[in-house]
Amino acid sequence: MGLMNQTTDNKRPIVFGEVLFDSFPDGNLVLGGAPFNVAWHLAGFGMEPLMVTCIGDDVAGDQVRTMMQDWGMDISGLQSSDQYPTGRVEVSFPDGKPSYDIVPDQAYDYINNKLVNEIKGSGEFSLIYHGSLALRNTESNETLDEMIASTQLPVFLDLNLRSPWWSHEQIEKLLYRATWLKLNDEELFEISKPAGKDIEALKRAASEILTQYRLERIIVTLGEYGAFVVGHDCITEGRPGNIGHIVDTVGAGDAFSSVMIMGLIKKWTISEMLDRALVFASAICQQQGATNRNHSLYQ
Repeated sequence: MGLMNQTTDNKRPIVFGEVLFDSFPDGNLVLGGAPFNVAWHLAGFGMEPLMVTCIGDDVAGDQVRTMMQDWGMDISGLQSSDQYPTGRVEVSFPDGKPSYDIVPDQAYDYINNKLVNEIKGSGEFSLIYHGSLALRNTESNETLDEMIASTQLPVFLDLNLRSPWWSHEQIEKLLYRATWLKLNDEELFEISKPAGKDIEALKRAASEILTQYRLERIIVTLGEYGAFVVGHDCITEGRPGNIGHIVDTVGAGDAFSSVMIMGLIKKWTISEMLDRALVFASAICQQQGATNRNHSLYQ
């Protein structure tokens, strides 16, 4: 599916997946979850995303709903469960890199399909963004399958592999129906086992995946070294600017994805998308957690 010519700058993105609270070692709780972070940033940029997720009928769920409303987000895709709690993840930092202890049976594992028919018939959406974590359970997985099949919208797949909640079989299915794939260098190693660890080996591995799964583009983030985008015609590289003082890197990849999605919808060039995404990801690294309620950050 060709994403660049299917999206238009007046259509809204659908963001599907988990919303949860990241619990930090200092006791701080920060609202997050990769899809939620992406939706939050897209809302900050005025892109009016539809966030399709599920929260618990609990205090944490009430907080999610209130924060979304305060931020001006559409809550019509927000479901509630009286059986399962709002998602929570324990974040730790071994060797300075974030590590996530992800609890099973959270509300986002049980996203139902009641919205699918409304989305299917509306014609107001541009693309579907999703990751892999919220697909670990059958109900959410089947809901997304139905949504993608019935809308035929192009798919922005942001892998976000979280062990042990993924398998190579599942990832292969997701790759075959994606239009764009975004992943980091470690995830590229996990799914492709390239011959070397240098950037040229990564580019070759990404090019092979692009061809094998008939993707339109692959975006590979490289942490402090920037990112590159592989297409059928060329490879575009981006370098991060002056990052400044890093508080933590939680959510930097989600910040990056949100700008790439905005660029797709607004039909920016690949270079423009990359440069702007890297600048915004750098800004998110200078705060704790992945979301920010400062509107000036989005100017």
